[in-house]
Amino acid sequence: MLSKKFILRKVGQFVLHILFWCVVLLFFTYFFGVGSNNFSDTLLYSIFLMPITIALTYVSIYKLIPDYLITKRYFRFVIYSIYTLIISAYLVMVSIFFSLIYISNFEYGEMNPLTGNILFVMTGIYLVTFVVSAFKLMKLNIIASSKTKKLETKILETQLKLKEQELNYLKMQIHPHFLFNTLNTMYGFALKKAEETPEMILKLSNLLDYLLYQVDKPFVNLIDEINHIEDYIALEEMRFNETLNVTVTKKIDSNNIEIAPMLFIPFVENSFKHGRIKNGKLDVNIDIQATLKRIKFNITNTCADFQNYNEGIGLENIKKRLEMLYPNQYDLDISYDNDQFNVVLVLQLKSSLPNA
Repeated sequence: MLSKKFILRKVGQFVLHILFWCVVLLFFTYFFGVGSNNFSDTLLYSIFLMPITIALTYVSIYKLIPDYLITKRYFRFVIYSIYTLIISAYLVMVSIFFSLIYISNFEYGEMNPLTGNILFVMTGIYLVTFVVSAFKLMKLNIIASSKTKKLETKILETQLKLKEQELNYLKMQIHPHFLFNTLNTMYGFALKKAEETPEMILKLSNLLDYLLYQVDKPFVNLIDEINHIEDYIALEEMRFNETLNVTVTKKIDSNNIEIAPMLFIPFVENSFKHGRIKNGKLDVNIDIQATLKRIKFNITNTCADFQNYNEGIGLENIKKRLEMLYPNQYDLDISYDNDQFNVVLVLQLKSSLPNA
């Protein structure tokens, strides 16, 4: 069953069409009545022209434009338009004969001069058809633009959801990788029954707390992220014992700086995993400088094999995360020189971007 709302809408459209054609009838009566004192004859002639005008207009707006012009079937549009013009011209000629026979009683001099001019009559009819067709074409373009905009919005929403899913997938990859390295360290201490094992478990507890309650947030406080890194370093210092020399330098201008979680940890992890002890020490130097507009993270360590280092799972994930979280807002430089592996990551925060 048709809904009441649908029926009311159709009735409203029908009433609007009737009113429009009444206005057109008045226009024709005035248009063709110029120079004539017989209003009734001009009105009768205009009424006779109305079926031709209505048919021509509806063929244009409901068939030619939507089926051929909008769908870019231009050849058929031109051919059928020519057919329509020929038929309408024939009907206009019939209307002139009607005016001559039934209105003027076969007296050509009694005819309204304008009603006997086929070009003038066709101009009036095609003017109405052209105006209505132009509005129809504009309406169809607006509808098409609206549909395109909605489709683009849906595509963007789908892309955003896919990016969110990919980001969550990357985070899930980071967590096992991070925990794997940490648990390996704990396993070594447990085998030796070292006294540092309880403290190590406590440190691991802090790390897991951070992973459970902070890492799923889009952004975390930079100081919390640095504290997380320092807890991890503390665990590695227990593992390396006297062979590890870590220097952490930080200059933070504000306590309100935020960053995506777990961005720096893969670089720190790889410095220990692929680092090489040189002269009895594995040297790792970390420097973090941050303002409300910019964060610079720099880590350098002695390295045995650049290729193995660069192929780490953590580095690959971090590059993908940077592309999604900081598009056109970061600069990552990874270099290897004289057994030194160096990573410089610069993040331009949103507040520093134009129109931010």
